[in-house]
Amino acid sequence: MAAEDLKNVQNIGFILIPGFALMSYASAIEPLRAANLLAGKEIYRLSSHAPDGDIALSSSGIPVPSQPLPRRGSRLHAVFVCAGGSPVDWNVPAVLACLRQLAREGVRIGGISGGPYLMAAAGLLRDRDFTIHWEHAPALMEAFPDLVPRQARYVLDGNRITCGGGVAPLDMMHALISERMGSDFARRVSDWYLHTHVEAPGAPQRASLAERYRVNHPGLLTVLEKMEATIEAPLDRQAMAALAGVSPRHLDRLFSSLMQSSFLAEYRKLRLNHARRLLLQSPLSISEIAFATGFSSAGHFSRSYREAFGEAPRQGRQVITTTPAG
Repeated sequence: MAAEDLKNVQNIGFILIPGFALMSYASAIEPLRAANLLAGKEIYRLSSHAPDGDIALSSSGIPVPSQPLPRRGSRLHAVFVCAGGSPVDWNVPAVLACLRQLAREGVRIGGISGGPYLMAAAGLLRDRDFTIHWEHAPALMEAFPDLVPRQARYVLDGNRITCGGGVAPLDMMHALISERMGSDFARRVSDWYLHTHVEAPGAPQRASLAERYRVNHPGLLTVLEKMEATIEAPLDRQAMAALAGVSPRHLDRLFSSLMQSSFLAEYRKLRLNHARRLLLQSPLSISEIAFATGFSSAGHFSRSYREAFGEAPRQGRQVITTTPAG
């Protein structure tokens, strides 16, 4: 490759893990393609890579023509690993070895949607600020207890880049194009896709509690937020009422009138939904998941799970599923 090419063209690679979300991938590559068009020349050279080479199959079944994994001396400036579905499908030693090799060569390493999980598995997120799609965060924290992701749309931490996926790569690429080409040029690229509101990196991945639960009572929202934060060690009704600044009986009335539910039922639903995600996405045993979601025993957990989902936890784990996570 000529020295002039190396100076003016950035080589950006995408490692596509089978089952990756097409939306996440498209949201990442399309701004770079538009940047080339608006610049009137190739300023980004894109390549897609798959563990098996030739074809990477997306979660929607659409194939993306791909090359083998990058080798030593690939001259990539950055590489993004895109993963979707379940972490149990991401154990691809060749990909982890590839990421480590590229990192040693000084390549900027990025992860999109579930991609940061593979970065963590490759040992590339130690002492780093990072994010991951909210659906995959519980599995990552169980697998790597020393790592705590931020619930941000994307995080730029030097030569590590992480993104929650979905449409968030549009925001991330706006930042990366601004970094290289200036904010005016990046604005033109975003306008190309009618992307008129560019989110800040720390913007939330999910709707607010008020929007998700369709309630606006401050005390009740405080309790719901605390519920989500204390799944492993649930607080009792009295402690939660004190946080909300109301009596336990008034807390019961708030749940009944505003959520058509009860304090205990809502707390248990949150814990069981979390347990279901861990069953599908983590290698934890059923007993470990029971204790990670605040149940006193595996038997108690199994009975509650069967009552909620109509099947035993082990049956839920055996279901082959592809999650819609970005």
